[in-house]
Amino acid sequence: MPRTLFCADTHFGHRSLLSSRMARPRPFETIEAHDEALVAAWNKAVRPDDIVWHLGDFAYRCSLDYAASIRARLHGRIHLVRGNHDFGLGERLEWAGPVVDVQRVFVQDPGMPRRVALWVSHYSHVTWPHAWHGDLHVYGHSHGSIPATRASLDVGVDCWEWAPVTLIRIMERMAEAPASPPSG
Repeated sequence: MPRTLFCADTHFGHRSLLSSRMARPRPFETIEAHDEALVAAWNKAVRPDDIVWHLGDFAYRCSLDYAASIRARLHGRIHLVRGNHDFGLGERLEWAGPVVDVQRVFVQDPGMPRRVALWVSHYSHVTWPHAWHGDLHVYGHSHGSIPATRASLDVGVDCWEWAPVTLIRIMERMAEAPASPPSG
């Protein structure tokens, strides 16, 4: 039975990403080493029949052919939620469904006692539809700079060993987080 995984911010082909001052620097010498490490981590985590929700910034500042060649090597049926770097390039790749800005997703994977509803977006939200009814929220864009809560969490690859992550692992990390973000 297929599982559902989530990720964001792979930034395939994005050379300047390695020299940027992000919350979690990427420990790769070259963008080629970065991309190969992420493809390997992805394919180790994702089975061919799994469903993956990529929450934006798939590739940036590379050719369409290069981005498509990376996409073709990745396991799973991949859906794209548009990120700020996906306008143009990301939208032109082949996905398992239409590219969307936000989506409510329902997941009941093997080993899960109940179906879980999630609000998925590239961006972190303070609140979201059905939040008060138990829907969880997963997002990217912040590269680990926004603290997790019991209902909201960054699924960017920077936070998850460079690979997509299962909902079970997401919920385990959420369970360890405070009920609301710490006040500044």
